Amino acid sequence: MVATIILDSMELVEVAAGWFWMGWEGGHPAERPRHRVWLDAFAIARTPVSNAEYAGFLEASGSPFPPSWDDPRFNDPGQPVVAVNWFEAALYCDWLSSERGGRCRLPTEAEWEKAARGGLEDARYPWGNETPAAARFDRPPRAEDTVANPLGLRALSGVCHEWCLDWEDEEYYAVSPDRNPQGPAHGTRRVSRGGAWRHQDPWSPVAHRSSLPPDLRYTDYGFRVVRASD
Repeated sequence: MVATIILDSMELVEVAAGWFWMGWEGGHPAERPRHRVWLDAFAIARTPVSNAEYAGFLEASGSPFPPSWDDPRFNDPGQPVVAVNWFEAALYCDWLSSERGGRCRLPTEAEWEKAARGGLEDARYPWGNETPAAARFDRPPRAEDTVANPLGLRALSGVCHEWCLDWEDEEYYAVSPDRNPQGPAHGTRRVSRGGAWRHQDPWSPVAHRSSLPPDLRYTDYGFRVVRASD
């Protein structure tokens, strides 16, 4: 049985401490070597932060609206909020921490991959080895319209790239610690995970790594929240 936590209107799934296999030997060089990683327990949002959830932050903080906020392709309350840069995503997590308690933040890329795998260590995608039968999307879909993984997490591929905590380094896996990796200490781009609606092939494998300079805002970039155990 999957344990869940309700934080504000957001449902988080508890991921137990333990080992998992990260990366993919058959993928891009940045996804190699496949290596064993231990992570402490954490809880991760079942879906990316939605427009409805982000609206509360905008009202409380006075932060600027995403540039796509009034675009009918992107402003359904149930759609993931997009066109948010890394700094704004991190500020949302800080705001949620102060409002609801606990330490909320963006997931590390190791946390994202472990949660997205949902225990399917050898599967290519979060839900298995086959791409969905559904056609690719022409805009970010509501999370409820996407395929769930074994933990019940949705919108993990084909929807939007999701910002992660780590700086990006394509050679990081060769030197990564085997316990609670946090990524390199410095960089120019932040890691993102998950396939995005705007790509010709949106169904990114679960081990696929992407990145973007943290100040940029694209309509295929969103984020989800982690609540750490410490």
